[in-house]
Amino acid sequence: MFSEKKLLITGGTGSFGNAVLDKFLHSDIREIRIFSRDEKKQDDMRRHYNNDKVKFYIGDVRSIDSVRNAMHGVDYIFHAAALKQVPSCEFFPMEAVRTNIEGTDNVLAAGIEAGVEKIICLSTDKAAYPINAMGMSKALMERVFVAKSRNASGTTICGTRYGNVMCSRGSVIPLFIEQIKNGLPLTVTNASMTRFMMSLEEAIELVLFAFENGAAGDIFVQKSPSCTIGDLAQALLQLFKADNEIKSIGTRHGEKMYETLLTQEEAMKAIDMVDFFRVPADTRDLNYGKYYAEGSDKHNLTGEYNSNNTTRLNNEEIKKKLLSLEYVQNELKVWRK
Repeated sequence: MFSEKKLLITGGTGSFGNAVLDKFLHSDIREIRIFSRDEKKQDDMRRHYNNDKVKFYIGDVRSIDSVRNAMHGVDYIFHAAALKQVPSCEFFPMEAVRTNIEGTDNVLAAGIEAGVEKIICLSTDKAAYPINAMGMSKALMERVFVAKSRNASGTTICGTRYGNVMCSRGSVIPLFIEQIKNGLPLTVTNASMTRFMMSLEEAIELVLFAFENGAAGDIFVQKSPSCTIGDLAQALLQLFKADNEIKSIGTRHGEKMYETLLTQEEAMKAIDMVDFFRVPADTRDLNYGKYYAEGSDKHNLTGEYNSNNTTRLNNEEIKKKLLSLEYVQNELKVWRK
């Protein structure tokens, strides 16, 4: 699929972009363009990968002109640029609007203009039943790409929605490990909170599945297990053979007790694809009158799909999942020395 193709990754200096490079760089892809506003992270990546297939573009998705500059000759786009931190978006909601909503519109408009074949937009579980500014902005981002997909002749636009990615930048596992190493209490907001457990490799699998199977406006969700934050902290303490205190600090701004990947309304029309759900776009137009007389009782699932009703990992399963992560493996090696 990617043979001799040019791929652009917006927000490409983040965890997702680095994981894509690790997976694709030694394939027969022609070029991978990293688009972001952080020149320091770009320089770090340039030195680390030292590969002529990787091209770096300084720019900001908030500026359609800077996005256009990176689009020439691009075949595919993975749109990962976003403000993702829940507390900071709560205090600066308009910044989330400008990056997550307006920035997405810019990427899609420039991509359609440039004749890009396929664009995959990355969203989050926080977009389903959003209660915080980050989730609300990502929910509207989804509406933007679904709306754009209706009239994007020649460009297929679809999206993915996934939960917390383990060991990604700003996530809780690196924080817990750092606290263990420094002999500090593990700061748990609420031990009963549940979160989906997904690796970066699984996040890429989801994007590639959407790339292969997506029609205009589709949203794809990968079925993922979950665990409580308290169980996750206990599993890490056992792996590191540490006895740090676990300290409850209370929920942060805009935090949920559990996360939802499919709302009940989406679940009614979701298509079960074994390891994934596909939520097709609503393709009705603005002529609502013809839909008043008829409805549909068809539904595939009985309710929403969330981190409370998915498969719950026990202690041993959490440890096995953690040990599959290269980051945790490396930290354990250093710790045992």
